[in-house]
Amino acid sequence: MIKIKQTVIVEGKHDKIKLENIISANIIATDGFRIYNNREKQALIKNLAEKTGIIIFTDSDSAGRRIRNFIKSFAGDKNIINIYAPKITGKEKRKDAPSKENILGVEGVGEKIILGLFEKFGVPCDSPAENKRGISKLDFYNDGLSGGSGSAKKREYLCERLSLPRMSANMLLETVNIIADYEEYKKIIEEFES
Repeated sequence: MIKIKQTVIVEGKHDKIKLENIISANIIATDGFRIYNNREKQALIKNLAEKTGIIIFTDSDSAGRRIRNFIKSFAGDKNIINIYAPKITGKEKRKDAPSKENILGVEGVGEKIILGLFEKFGVPCDSPAENKRGISKLDFYNDGLSGGSGSAKKREYLCERLSLPRMSANMLLETVNIIADYEEYKKIIEEFES
């Protein structure tokens, strides 16, 4: 399994599951066209483009191109690597029928091809993945960021210190695990408490 420092943006949950078995990276699914109305996810992706860089890896059909262009419209072109799924005729195993354009999506492309695409499009990869202490829901609860009075104020402070937009506790937890390590997170919590 190769480690990728950038956040990888894919269209759906099946694409995400496929990549989680091949690469070690933060992977976010747009949930297809739902990204158009999800301001929180748009803000997260824009922030990640600035902080870690993003890789947009969508299907090669018209829907994939529209989603890719939409992401670029709000995240800009800076710190974005585009990976294009090859146009391979066929259908995914879980589907009864092929897509409208009769080509495989990211979830249907083979592992070797996907790894080759990361190399072909110049994605720097490290191997193997390092183990780091993540921040859990229990950490959020114990540190007063969820489930108590004043939680929202503490989350707002954490967002401000990490230059993040306001977001739900779950989205914030996911984001903090991408852009900060446990020590940085604890330092910010201690600052708030002092």
